[in-house]
Amino acid sequence: MRSVGYQAAEPLRVWVVTDGRAGIENQALGLAEALARRTPVRVQTKRVRLRTPWTWMPASFVPLPRQALSVGSDAIEPPWPDLLIGCGRASIPFSLGVKSWSDGATFVVQLQDPRVNPREFDMVVPPIHDELEGPNVVPIVGACHRVTPERLDQEVMDFVPPLEELAPPRFAVLIGGKSKRQDIGAERARSIADSLAAVQRETGGTLMVTLSRRTGDAARMQFRTWLAPHSAIFFEGEGPNPYFAMLGAADHIFVTVDSVSMATEAAATAKPIHLLAVDGSAGKLDRFHQSLMRRGCARPFNGRLENWSYPPLLETDRVAAAVLNAWTARIGR
Repeated sequence: MRSVGYQAAEPLRVWVVTDGRAGIENQALGLAEALARRTPVRVQTKRVRLRTPWTWMPASFVPLPRQALSVGSDAIEPPWPDLLIGCGRASIPFSLGVKSWSDGATFVVQLQDPRVNPREFDMVVPPIHDELEGPNVVPIVGACHRVTPERLDQEVMDFVPPLEELAPPRFAVLIGGKSKRQDIGAERARSIADSLAAVQRETGGTLMVTLSRRTGDAARMQFRTWLAPHSAIFFEGEGPNPYFAMLGAADHIFVTVDSVSMATEAAATAKPIHLLAVDGSAGKLDRFHQSLMRRGCARPFNGRLENWSYPPLLETDRVAAAVLNAWTARIGR
């Protein structure tokens, strides 16, 4: 999808600034790729980390962030980009810095809640469940991501073995793990495994399972013992990652409620999302899942397989359009 509005004479120079962790970097790359679907861009990835003691300080109070970069970080030097997309705590000193060092010429977009006054950035894109407000705040359901129909189709075609040849209905199962308030204990993992094995038996379909780096050892052992034998795909990090191919080939998606990113990516497919309960308190994540349910994307899984449809959740594209509109207004085109 490409905008019929502003087109730059030269590709927009876009920096993606994160600490390099996949879950953080993919959010910023997802927005950069959504921009590229609308106007020519040239994307440069910058991975930054601060040395101690600067990591102990509030992100907005690092006085000389370029001098505080740890060994292995990418250089933050001019020429400054047209647009900077920052995500995660480590990016904040450099988002603020580039805005100042470029004399405001760089349009700075900060993903997630930066815990800094939003007015310090040109645009802030937090999850709606953080309830952050402001004239330059664009709240979204979940998080920006890299899922598109084209990418999923390509991943399905490229993946070996061919997932579309597996017996339908096909179930993508996305298992998370430990977060600040939640985890998957051994008993919970056994319950999830038993319920999914029952779905497979009752439907004659195919389970395709991926575990997260956050999945604890006790839960992992339960899933290996009670779920893996019923699964055509059981991915723990070895070999080609089937994640996007699974999303593309699935008829239904099961996802544990500890992850915002996985549920948001699933909602971009327009396929039924069955939410799997975990241990601990949901906190503000309950507001996120309620927003998915209000939009018809997801339902709690109660052991009974249901089928429904909804429009795909395209929040990353909406943010990209908002960024280009604001950029266009900034340069007076």
